[in-house]
Amino acid sequence: MNIIEASNITKRYTGHTALDDVSVSIPEGCVYGLLGPNGAGKTTLIRIINHITAPDEGSVLFDGHKLTADDVVKIGYLPEERGLYKKMKVGEQALFFAKLKGLKTKEATQELRKWFDRFGIMDWWGKRVEELSKGMAQKVQFIVTVLHRPKLLIFDEPFSGFDPINAELLKNEILRLKDEGATVIFSTHNMESVEKICDNFTLINRSRNILSGNVAEIRREMGRNCYKLSFQGKPELLLDKLGDRILTYTMSKPEETESGLIYNSQFSLQPDVKMHDFIAAANDTVEIVTFDRALPSMNEIFIRTVEASNDGVPTQIPIPDVKE
Repeated sequence: MNIIEASNITKRYTGHTALDDVSVSIPEGCVYGLLGPNGAGKTTLIRIINHITAPDEGSVLFDGHKLTADDVVKIGYLPEERGLYKKMKVGEQALFFAKLKGLKTKEATQELRKWFDRFGIMDWWGKRVEELSKGMAQKVQFIVTVLHRPKLLIFDEPFSGFDPINAELLKNEILRLKDEGATVIFSTHNMESVEKICDNFTLINRSRNILSGNVAEIRREMGRNCYKLSFQGKPELLLDKLGDRILTYTMSKPEETESGLIYNSQFSLQPDVKMHDFIAAANDTVEIVTFDRALPSMNEIFIRTVEASNDGVPTQIPIPDVKE
């Protein structure tokens, strides 16, 4: 079942169309990446899903029914632009936000103390917000976003300002929340984090949805007929043997090992060339050390798909993880 079904969403402002007929289906219980360049329309879509603003055209279903203001209590939203009251004490402010979301004082205090312990910030409970570092403040805001256990969580650039250790902590918490039944919409420019935690994604560019799907499936599709090959032997003989089977390739400088020089290469093959034929041709010419598929990274998919969209090229095509 889809927790969010946004259909044909269009949102216009004076002289600007923020979203142009965008449709997104977000399955329940997944981490869903919402990607795109700055100004693509991601934040506008998030604000519509969070019932902060309304679309000019189209509709949003939440958990099978039309999205209403009453659904907001089931949504936790951590915007990119953070905001805490600097003169308040940390614990008092966290408790204030928790009560706004419907928690009683006793329950909220107990839950907040558990989260503060988990995030290693219990010592800051009685200090003023203005004394917190940016990372500490973001931890507090993350906690108050998830405290009431909403069905849908929306994080806009949640790792911004975090060091690698705390980014890993946050990543693990997001995955734990997913395992406990929450659905997460995750907007970010960090494509490495998309590979690590997202199940599905939508890529928006120039106000339109240009690519949607499962992360693993899209990477496989766009890496079709692309392979990594490590070998010992003469590269020129291998390339001559492969001939016009090759679409593109890269070849590294040889790596010296005890058994001799090893070349690491990547090949993108012509669409009609089978993997078996490629392996057989390579095996006849050089000594194969390792062989595997060459999956493109989400960063490469992002860049190449956006560039293709900007150039007016269809995006639903295999994109090889190699260069000539």
